Amino acid sequence: MSAFVVLLTALAGFRLLGALGASRFADWPASAAHGMAAMLVVTASAHFVPESVTVMPNHADMVRMVPPIVPFASTVVYLTGAVELLGAAGLVFAATRRSAGIGLAMLYALLLPANIYAAVAHVPFNGGEATPLWLRVPLQLLYITVALWVAGSSRSPAPGRLPALTQARPGG
Repeated sequence: MSAFVVLLTALAGFRLLGALGASRFADWPASAAHGMAAMLVVTASAHFVPESVTVMPNHADMVRMVPPIVPFASTVVYLTGAVELLGAAGLVFAATRRSAGIGLAMLYALLLPANIYAAVAHVPFNGGEATPLWLRVPLQLLYITVALWVAGSSRSPAPGRLPALTQARPGG
């Protein structure tokens, strides 16, 4: 739930900056991309925080969320944290925003089973109660939707495609 609060707060803050004249945040999709990037920096940090830290979710909390069928849970948590940080960086740059949004939507879809497992198995998070399934799934679907919206609204060319030329060739 705190990730959602970070997303909304950052989105509002970036959009306010856009309204005040910061052209980088002039539209909702760009502000959403930066808001999601801020959220990802916060959520990804939990993947690397030692268990001794109790003021926020930590690596051990994240490992407990991984379904038992997944091997090398600790390594998977580190890898997904790194992917989240790469996705955050990709969202910040317009040239990579489309690819980052699509990649993050796929990551969120792949992480959905871990979120379902954590809710159904009542895995505590940050020393508190487990987040209920009725909240986890809609939030994950929201993150997928925002990532796809940002990707679809991106002005960058689709992966593997060159931008169209806007000027006629001389002599042609």
